[in-house]
Amino acid sequence: AVLLLSSTFIFTAHAAGDDDLQELQSSRSYKDWVLIKNDERNGIKLYVKHEDNKRFISFKQDYVVNAPLKTVARVMLDIDNYPRWYWEVKEVKLLKTISPTEFYFYIRHNAPVTMPDRDSILHVTLEPYTRQRGFASMKMTAVPKFLPEKPPYVRVPIEDMAFKLTPVNNGAQVRMDVEAYVDPGGFAPKWATNAVQRQGPYSSALGLIRRVQDDAVRNATGPLPFKLIEDE
Repeated sequence: AVLLLSSTFIFTAHAAGDDDLQELQSSRSYKDWVLIKNDERNGIKLYVKHEDNKRFISFKQDYVVNAPLKTVARVMLDIDNYPRWYWEVKEVKLLKTISPTEFYFYIRHNAPVTMPDRDSILHVTLEPYTRQRGFASMKMTAVPKFLPEKPPYVRVPIEDMAFKLTPVNNGAQVRMDVEAYVDPGGFAPKWATNAVQRQGPYSSALGLIRRVQDDAVRNATGPLPFKLIEDE
């Protein structure tokens, strides 16, 4: 997901020609995770692998956010403000609330040049943090038929994302463990998917790290819009 990047994604020759992603994308099977980005300054590690039954590579990442769980949850559950930090968001809208731990939302991402924007309808389920469990989880799954498609945008057919949020350092920070697989649908040239798979997850992680430091977020006192902490 983009953190206050420009609204137009600039793909460099380096991103278009990443040998590691090219090899993974063309390989029939990569059983093990391969580290492709290690940002030591921000503590973000990004891994990818290519599985037999999937068209594109899966990714996972881990990093630590310098904020308590409630602050991180406030950012991740504030759907209306995703354009402030999540990767290349052009439009977002909460569609339906089922319960405090389940909802649907619509999101549209700016696509690489020459390609139509992608949109998704995501079903979100939450597993709130309890002391006994020791972590919270948030899962997003694409439900492309929830609403009719909106040409010229291409509806994303598969988007599975799982976030594990674990308070660390006496609750002062949150360790984020993320695993995801996304099939962007339609025609997607290899250079574009390679660039997005490298930049998208990293940009979202960096965006979250920065967003929690915003005074409006740090000083917020109202209730969370959904339940990601059991005693809230």
